[in-house]
Amino acid sequence: MSGEGSPELEVDGRGLTVVVVAAQWHERIMTGLLEGARRRLDRAGASVREVRVPGSFELPVVCKAALEGGADAVVALGVVIRGGTPHFEYVSSAATDGLTRVALDTGKPVGFGVLTVDTEEQAIDRAGLPGSREDKGAEAAEAALATALALRALRDGER
Repeated sequence: MSGEGSPELEVDGRGLTVVVVAAQWHERIMTGLLEGARRRLDRAGASVREVRVPGSFELPVVCKAALEGGADAVVALGVVIRGGTPHFEYVSSAATDGLTRVALDTGKPVGFGVLTVDTEEQAIDRAGLPGSREDKGAEAAEAALATALALRALRDGER
């Protein structure tokens, strides 16, 4: 499982504003991802706002708007499940490339919580639901917080 060996980060998010941008496809899976991100951000004490978008393709433009609007970080949550057409490759690539570009263009972190999987079962196993083996929503939120703090330390001249 890809989550093996992941770091346990304890971050203090007080003073950080984080926008969670979540797709609406696959509501059960998205509920798990959102709850995981909320738990982690709440535990860290960050100020949180949530925005829903139709699907994963729409994540980059809304994440960029949130960061340009003053958010310190965003958490992008979505699910793309492989089907019988090339749609999976197009949407997965657009979301991944777009979110990478947003992070580089804004100089602010994007927590990547977009599941790109072959089956619904694989997504459920990563969604932080009861019985899931991983909680990618929480992991994406944690990564966004930790990266925002690292960037702040660099800007402030800290080690």
